[in-house]
Amino acid sequence: MKRYKLLVVLALALMSVPIMAQNSALANAADSTGMPGDNFSLQGALEMFKKATSLEDFEKQLNSEDNAVNNLDLDGDGKTDYVRVIDNRDKDIHAIVLQVPVNETESQDIAVIEIEKKGNESAELQITGDEDLYPENTIVEPIDEAAAPSGKSVKKGPDNEFNTVGIVFNVWYWPCVRFVYAPAYVVWVSPWRWNHYPGWWRPWHPRPWSWHYHHWAPYHVHYNVVHTHRVVAAHAFYGPRRTTSVVVRTRNVNIHETHVTKRLNNNPRNNKSVAHENRKMEKQNPRNEGANNVQTRENKHEMNKENRGGHQKRGKVNKGRR
Repeated sequence: MKRYKLLVVLALALMSVPIMAQNSALANAADSTGMPGDNFSLQGALEMFKKATSLEDFEKQLNSEDNAVNNLDLDGDGKTDYVRVIDNRDKDIHAIVLQVPVNETESQDIAVIEIEKKGNESAELQITGDEDLYPENTIVEPIDEAAAPSGKSVKKGPDNEFNTVGIVFNVWYWPCVRFVYAPAYVVWVSPWRWNHYPGWWRPWHPRPWSWHYHHWAPYHVHYNVVHTHRVVAAHAFYGPRRTTSVVVRTRNVNIHETHVTKRLNNNPRNNKSVAHENRKMEKQNPRNEGANNVQTRENKHEMNKENRGGHQKRGKVNKGRR
């Protein structure tokens, strides 16, 4: 009898495994945006920045397979890309760019860590995902979990569902922040470029989204996804320095369009925005430029024919009346 009960318990346990796996897969699919940024954890990048002692050390940790932060393959060669770090400084402002060389002539910004010094021992930062890889205004910032209001849950997915706590976290005591504000600091610009990488780095084959979702989960609880730029001066400073790749934009234009349309359609108040976004994306799509010019000429030609036909009809009517 005992053996029978044990077999029943084991059978029920085995039956529950596929259900749990299916629920996990559904949760992962809900958090995935389908955009390239799904393969780079902004929360994980901030965690590496928090632990790093210098920007060189930070770059190394970003590209470590064991840290499971980077899973990007923007050049489509079946191997993960090397992410280099480039600092842009203007007095007490830093815009630390995370960038991938896509080919010999093009690079693509993945994200930017924007930092502003607010006082002698006070600094704020945010990391913003590039709009070609992430939903618009995907911004992540550290949170003070002890000071967060009770009952506030932390958003765990990479998508643009925002959960603003409204508490500014002082990052001055992070070693890397102190490093870039040290008097002897020399602005770091990664020496690595396309097909020239450090000897210690070995690319790996990108892993499935579900694998990375599981391994990124520990990073999410320490950071919050928001939709407001708090580090305003650094963000404005970075804008003109943003680097994008035509290859990456062209390859992912359909994914980007699908995500934007789906997001706007889910909100019935955004009907006008859907048409506006569609027109905007058509203009940004490099494949549409020639077609748009041809269509414009054809439209003008048709309009001129209609106008000439209208003038001729009116002339015949006037002659008949006389």
